Amino acid sequence: MSIEILGSLGINTAQCIHRNLAVPLLVEKSVLNGEGTFSATGALNVITGKYTGRSPNDRFIVDEPTVHDDIDWGKVNLPFSPLKFDKLFEKITAYFNDREIYVFDGYVGADEEYRLNIRVVNELASHNLFATQIFRRPQPEELVNFEPSFTVISAPGLKADPAVDGTNSEAFVIISFERRLVIIGGTGYAGEMKKSVFSVLNYLLPKRGVLPMHCSANIGIYDDVALFFGLSGTGKTTLSADPDRMLIGDDEHGWADNGVFNFEGGCYAKCIHLSQEQEPQIWNALRFGSLLENVVIDSQNCVPDYNDESLTENTRACYPVEYIPNASRSGLGGIPRTIVFLTADAFGVLPPVAKLSKEQAMYHFMSGYTSKLAGTERGITEPQATFSTCFGAPFMPMHASIYAKLLGEKIEQSGARVFLVNTGWTGGGYGVGKRISIAYTRAIITSILNGELDRCEYRRDPIFQVLVPDFVAGVPQELLTPRNNWQDKNFYDRTANSLARRFCENFAQFATVAQEIAAVGPAEA
Repeated sequence: MSIEILGSLGINTAQCIHRNLAVPLLVEKSVLNGEGTFSATGALNVITGKYTGRSPNDRFIVDEPTVHDDIDWGKVNLPFSPLKFDKLFEKITAYFNDREIYVFDGYVGADEEYRLNIRVVNELASHNLFATQIFRRPQPEELVNFEPSFTVISAPGLKADPAVDGTNSEAFVIISFERRLVIIGGTGYAGEMKKSVFSVLNYLLPKRGVLPMHCSANIGIYDDVALFFGLSGTGKTTLSADPDRMLIGDDEHGWADNGVFNFEGGCYAKCIHLSQEQEPQIWNALRFGSLLENVVIDSQNCVPDYNDESLTENTRACYPVEYIPNASRSGLGGIPRTIVFLTADAFGVLPPVAKLSKEQAMYHFMSGYTSKLAGTERGITEPQATFSTCFGAPFMPMHASIYAKLLGEKIEQSGARVFLVNTGWTGGGYGVGKRISIAYTRAIITSILNGELDRCEYRRDPIFQVLVPDFVAGVPQELLTPRNNWQDKNFYDRTANSLARRFCENFAQFATVAQEIAAVGPAEA
């Protein structure tokens, strides 16, 4: 391949440039380069080293004049000097000279009107395999006059010097909207490429009236699209994987005037404790062409041990969407009829299902509530409320109110119904109560999707102000009222009021939003 394709980046003396290699060739290169080994099913397994997950403190956005007023600067969106970026960019391009390079040209966004052409430049063949499987692959004729709108350059072997480069550590993920570049170094975790591109779309698409969403999506036989928002551990992937509905995508989507579209062409699933019985679709997808990260493989028979957490709890699997039997190849769906916000409430006080008004949907979207459990992080000895703006705070460059306003407009235009579903605890908090049965949660989702919850009676929860149904088929009626399941009703009241107070304290950061939104959130009774 001609060196000219990367000449504009300052990469002029590369040993060899491989552009859009076929998957078998990328797998072969990865193995020959010593980047990974095969599992018994043919999937390629790589060990990412020190970084086995995203590094949020090492993610920056270049503080440039054209974007300065748009970015919600703070702990999530850290500013980076343009001068420091230019110097680090020169360092990373110099690093690629005299090396073998892998390039993927493709796009993100299944809707042609809104898709973004991207070029991914990799040091590792296995990272280029990830890009090939996770992003949307072009047809051969689309590569003839291909021009990237954004370029991602990833060099895991290049470590930054914080004292010189202005980074927080040896790792860095830096987005420049003016230069239309993402540079990544010092980390072997492939997910940084995926999430940086998601962050780019979260900035560009709202300016075109498209709501970018960190959610899964599926579609029924009557073309009824459902969206599932939720943080890690709430059931987003599990509940959207429905044998009776077609999967549009498992993680990132856009909502335009004409419907929903998947950003990606593949899936990136957590595979810790994966079992064939519980998640057969993912289990069967982990074959040749799939990429595993940090899974422990038996040295004798090459069988993966998905229960082994010795390297990380965040073991991952990347595979193309066509490896899922009932997945949509087009990545397109119509206007959503149903929106489900998933939360795993470890305090045991939220109802298992509740109906939300448009204003409440905007409130809970901005809040993005779930719980961290005791023992999940060092120093956490009891459940802690966690709020992640728009169910994806690390990837939202702009203020939450911009995304919430778009969501409110989409709900009003579409008439979509919105539900809050608690997949967490009941009868007491974590360690006292018990987690709501997945069978009950599936029954709730079924009742939502088939319209049964549109025909039942509701009552308003006095603390959380949401509407709770009196009956859900397949779910014990007493489960619908959390207070009734607590032996100590006064303790329930104190715990529920405490969580309501946390909601209010978190929402105080959004003081500029309309009063009618702030007024519909939880309030101490």
